[in-house]
Amino acid sequence: MLFRKFTRTLEEFLQTEPDKILLVNGARQVGKSYLISYVSKKLFKNYVEINLKEDKEGDGIFASVNSTDDFYLQLGAIAGDRLGKRENTIVFLDEIQAYPHLLTMLKFLNQEKRYRYIASGSQLGVALAETPSVPLGSIAIKEMYPLDFEEFLISQGCGQETIEAIEAKFKAGEPLNEAMHAYMMKQFRLYLLVGGLPDAVKTFNESRNIAKVREIQKDIHDLYGIDASQYDEERKLVIRRIYKMIPSNMENKKKRVFVNDIEETKAHRQFSDYAEEFEYLTNSGIAIGVQAISNPKFPLKESEEKNLLKLYMNDVGLLTNLLYSTNINAVLQDQRSVNLGSVYETVVAQELKAHGFMMNYYDNKQKGEVDFLVDDYQNLTVLPIEVKSGKDYDEHSALDRFLNVKDYGITNAIVLCNEREIRKNGGVTYMPVYYCMFYRQRAGTPDMYLPEIDVPLV
Repeated sequence: MLFRKFTRTLEEFLQTEPDKILLVNGARQVGKSYLISYVSKKLFKNYVEINLKEDKEGDGIFASVNSTDDFYLQLGAIAGDRLGKRENTIVFLDEIQAYPHLLTMLKFLNQEKRYRYIASGSQLGVALAETPSVPLGSIAIKEMYPLDFEEFLISQGCGQETIEAIEAKFKAGEPLNEAMHAYMMKQFRLYLLVGGLPDAVKTFNESRNIAKVREIQKDIHDLYGIDASQYDEERKLVIRRIYKMIPSNMENKKKRVFVNDIEETKAHRQFSDYAEEFEYLTNSGIAIGVQAISNPKFPLKESEEKNLLKLYMNDVGLLTNLLYSTNINAVLQDQRSVNLGSVYETVVAQELKAHGFMMNYYDNKQKGEVDFLVDDYQNLTVLPIEVKSGKDYDEHSALDRFLNVKDYGITNAIVLCNEREIRKNGGVTYMPVYYCMFYRQRAGTPDMYLPEIDVPLV
């Protein structure tokens, strides 16, 4: 079984929050159902699982359930011998977005306290946005993502003590030695190829065969592209088109979505024309949306966003499959002819998203663009993060112009790159790209952004 940090989240919630129902949101194929089943069976004597998507496509016995009595009647008919007392019985409602009326009913099921419940959905964000009476006081929503880089490291045999030692180096502002840096860069590049979707990681671990991994990634990518089942055919085609455009957009200089490229039409399109499609892609978890701002201020949610959007794949392995197929040397050998900028950016977007950050990017016609902006709660300001995949990592004119705008009051920035050394030049701290695994945000406060000790000025 793959190590997942979310295991602890599930265990802690089910053991300490008896008065709420947990909704686990996340894209398909990130391992939600497997992990919920594993933890639920571990903690409860009686376990009942109902896949509501399969029910909707089959007998539809829960489609007409309009009261808790109706629900108990159907539940007892299919799982009566597995239903005990509340303290030892949990009912897992998988793919609950298939029946939005059951989302509303969760409040009453919870109040009646007959059993414990947990629910998940691959398009739960979409369903919640469209459900008029979400029982917020009765539920808690947690997001689950593909394996992040730390989890991938553990899957490759890297021990927790080693990771803790690396994190201690990060917090002290110290680089790893040459051998350890080479190991981390090798693992990082493997992660670029394999990504964090559990089936892909398990297949890689068992076979070390990238062709088999690519088959799985292709199937999942195709599934994501056709899975907008609640929309009419015309809108599904538009969603699919936007999703398929992500890799080509990332290879462009601007890297953002150009709305006039989405459909072949002479009509001038605006960002708002596709707002629902963009929301579907991000709410369903298959894409990571990062919106532009031109006048950043802390906290970022108070900054005015522009109608400009960058979309990233939710898994870097899906991206490298589309870009390079089975040519692993394009990634592993750091070939000069291959620009990995979009791939590196995707990894950093994944890490920041999975670790709780709200992200924007900076876009200004005069000053240029900066890859990511996040809130720096330690210094009550905004922290820009630039990602560099090549050897010219210290060339960042847009970032320099950004830091020189006195009205922004931003004096620190991070550049993530391939170099081993950590150094500081003015307000810019350069550090290895794999250190992004330690950027975390909990309850509005980051554990760590910049090294706690001074690093050498050059």
